[in-house]
Amino acid sequence: MDVVMPQLGETVKEGTVTVWHKKVGERVDANEPLFGVNTDKVETEVPAPVSGVVSAILVAEGSTVPVGARLAVIEEAGKARPAPSAAPAPAPAPAPAAAPAPAEEREPRLSPVVRRLLAEHGLEASAIRGSGAGGRITRDDVLAHLEKSKPAAAAQPGGANRVALSKIRRRTAEQMALSWRTIPHVLQAIEVDFHAVDQARRGRNLTYLAFVVFAVCKALPEFPALNASLDGDALVLHRRINLGIAVDLGGEGLIVPVIKDAAAKSLPDVAREIHSISEKARAGRLSPDDVTEATYTVSNSGKFGTLLTAPIINPPQVAILSTDAVADKPVASGGAVAIHPVGVLAQSFDHRAIDGATSAGFLRKLKQILEERDWGADLR
Repeated sequence: MDVVMPQLGETVKEGTVTVWHKKVGERVDANEPLFGVNTDKVETEVPAPVSGVVSAILVAEGSTVPVGARLAVIEEAGKARPAPSAAPAPAPAPAPAAAPAPAEEREPRLSPVVRRLLAEHGLEASAIRGSGAGGRITRDDVLAHLEKSKPAAAAQPGGANRVALSKIRRRTAEQMALSWRTIPHVLQAIEVDFHAVDQARRGRNLTYLAFVVFAVCKALPEFPALNASLDGDALVLHRRINLGIAVDLGGEGLIVPVIKDAAAKSLPDVAREIHSISEKARAGRLSPDDVTEATYTVSNSGKFGTLLTAPIINPPQVAILSTDAVADKPVASGGAVAIHPVGVLAQSFDHRAIDGATSAGFLRKLKQILEERDWGADLR
């Protein structure tokens, strides 16, 4: 059976084979890790599709190939090619004394994330002291080494330092530039009083983002054109609400893991999933399934104190919401003025797919939910 480069994301067109876990002639079981892959969206281990013997490896480690390219061949049990019958096999020679397995002679294998970081920054593994089990080098070890090495960076004319863009950063740049060139972006924003949300958060470890994401799930069913994808001259309305949550990876770039079927989850479940996928993203442990099938995206810049952000749409989606900082402000109501936590929600939408009235209606509904919902009932 042919093993091919899998599709590891809706917009991913290629992947880099980072490591082979089996050699030609070795047996592999179905669902056992066969090779590692790096794309602009994810670092992951790909399991063998069937059990059998690896009869050929067609792509070397470090090679970048398109989705669907043949990578290896597995001869399945019961389907092996017949052995040639030309001459009887010679009697086996006495077996030599057992030698240590090659894996035992080498240092612990590097994870795909660590391999990529070493390659991108031109580092040798021997120069870094590992803190993992058995001296294994972790992602944090590499990042710490890079941080310590910053003063030694080669100076460019004028005293500037030249820093190569990571693969994630380069791919993000390509996608965002393409989106900006081809999509007529329109921005609309609305101010939200988070007083009711703040009351519900007291004594609980819940972020404003969790409430916003939950409210988005409640509002989107009334505005199906926003939970959609543009496909040529058609708008594909999705039944499932799969929310992409933009996660900052620091200098490495930005990645958008996905909460699948978010509308079916409770508020505490949404909060847990946001935390879980964010931690997986920062640890480089996202699977291909974690970054696919998003139907709408939420970006959170609020923790940095931003006032208003105009996010760029991730096609083929048709909209994206930005949550900015929530800060105390005077709010007038019923002739009285009170200090409440207030923040701005801003939505960029694709004007080819929807008009301003649809976007504005959605933002108004979002505001209504966040300000008027009985949040206590969602937390019982």
